[in-house]
Amino acid sequence: MATEDRDEGTLTVVFPGDPATRTGGFIYDRTICDRLAARGWTVDRLVLPDGWPAATPHMTAAAGAALAGLPDDRLTVVDGLAAGVLDAELARHAGRLRLVGLVHHPLAEETGLKPAERERLAASERAALAHMRRVLTTSQVTADSLAAHYGVAPERLAVVAPGVEAAPLAEGSSDGAVHLLCVATLTPRKGHVVLLEALAGLTDRPWHLSLAGSADRAPDYAEALHAQAEALGLTERVGFLGEVGEAELAALYHAADLLVLPSFHEGFGMVVVEAVARGIPVLASGAGALVEALPPGAGRLVAPGDILAWRTNLAALLDDPRRLAELADGARRARPDLWTWDQAADAFAAELAKVAG
Repeated sequence: MATEDRDEGTLTVVFPGDPATRTGGFIYDRTICDRLAARGWTVDRLVLPDGWPAATPHMTAAAGAALAGLPDDRLTVVDGLAAGVLDAELARHAGRLRLVGLVHHPLAEETGLKPAERERLAASERAALAHMRRVLTTSQVTADSLAAHYGVAPERLAVVAPGVEAAPLAEGSSDGAVHLLCVATLTPRKGHVVLLEALAGLTDRPWHLSLAGSADRAPDYAEALHAQAEALGLTERVGFLGEVGEAELAALYHAADLLVLPSFHEGFGMVVVEAVARGIPVLASGAGALVEALPPGAGRLVAPGDILAWRTNLAALLDDPRRLAELADGARRARPDLWTWDQAADAFAAELAKVAG
């Protein structure tokens, strides 16, 4: 590892909003920035207005002006949440900036988009990625999608998966109920509606569900989830906690018996490895890169959107504590081999070096 006083290079990272935002993509971006700085890089954070990829003309103009203010030949990593809709602005600067795209998952793969909007985002992101000297993704699933559908040549692609910090083993619940934890923003892609419908058929079992995630990104959807929980008679069994801080999230993990993530698509699924790092088993959709994120034996994968399959798998774990204990043992065995943030930062730096000269 480089010492902290060694000058490895200068880098600008373009954040699509407040770097402190508590979503997987933002956590990845700021953690990589911090680890690169510790390795001797000079890392400048260029922060764009919040709201991407739903860019207004003002947001686009602000991004264009920010890019124009960067010096020639600056190595510049642009998060795909903004890059995917900045094709015209990136085209203006591709000749003088060494642009690197960072794609967590293609914008067009967001759940709930109308066909025309999906096509528009796909075309825009395809054009934007053409201006990148290198494209980094957080999973092989995303890299394969970019190669197959977005015109990114394999030699311009590389995967740098998120890492995870070492964490103490979770104690789990002690009140006789199985504590289920879902850490995900309240947006359609995360599939909360499937989870609630599945659990509605299991009210004769002892369980409690905590939903930790911001309701601000899709307020209409969040309101519909509250209404769904009430209609299903689950209000006493489901806690809507909103966005939680690090200490509260750590406490939720510590008391959890099972992490549940019913997403329709994930560019990685960092909460999966965060749970496994604590010895918490996982029940997740086999969607997107969740197949890559979940270590063998540390949990189960369920078909995305399949309410009956979710209910069946949940029932099996609720009805037989031995099965849940076996998965917890699998999570504990997987802990020592989890990819760390130091490994991720070293891999990221190695990819940057390929366009830094």
